[in-house]
Amino acid sequence: MSLRINSQAPDFTAQTTQGEISFHEWIGDGWAILFSHPKDFTPVCTTELGYMAGLQPQFAARNCKIIGLSVDPVDSHGAWSKDIEETQGNAVNYPLIGDPELQVAKLYDMLPEDAGDTSEGRTPVDNATVRSVFVIGPDKQIKAMLTYPMSTGRNFDEVLRLLDSCQLTAAHQVATPVNWRHGEDVIIVPAVSDEEARKRYPDGWRAPKPYIRIVPQPS
Repeated sequence: MSLRINSQAPDFTAQTTQGEISFHEWIGDGWAILFSHPKDFTPVCTTELGYMAGLQPQFAARNCKIIGLSVDPVDSHGAWSKDIEETQGNAVNYPLIGDPELQVAKLYDMLPEDAGDTSEGRTPVDNATVRSVFVIGPDKQIKAMLTYPMSTGRNFDEVLRLLDSCQLTAAHQVATPVNWRHGEDVIIVPAVSDEEARKRYPDGWRAPKPYIRIVPQPS
């Protein structure tokens, strides 16, 4: 199953470190970040999981839940979580999905269908493509996807920035420019006519070119 932006995020039921969940039901009416790992006790992922635990309150403040996945059983996740807290200084405060039969990894197009049906005997290299981040909206559609190699730690500050942009642009007909941060100017999307834009922004806008209409971030 190929996933793209605006695809429906596949639903599933799975065991996690916080009990069994039904994914869409677990998301509820808010946002969610699903981020995956090729195997437990891998060094780069250990740093990522710990850092994400430190960011969890900031995601919660944005009505966004976070959930990890690793291609190993839940019991293994529990042991790994102890290492994460010890070495990274943050206890994992969000659920970690166990995927020992590779079902979720396949469902989210991170492993091919012929990858087998067990995590046993598989190395991190075998699961190298299970290094993705999915931003999922309240409508259960995928709003953004990022995939990193195993050798490069993910920038979860960027994921937080990406979430801010996705939430803002979902609520207003604007787009965010390069390197945008919350509170900075935004761009009126081309689908909004000048006539409609004047109603929304009576103070006008800055336009270095007619198709680039810059306004303060709407509240």
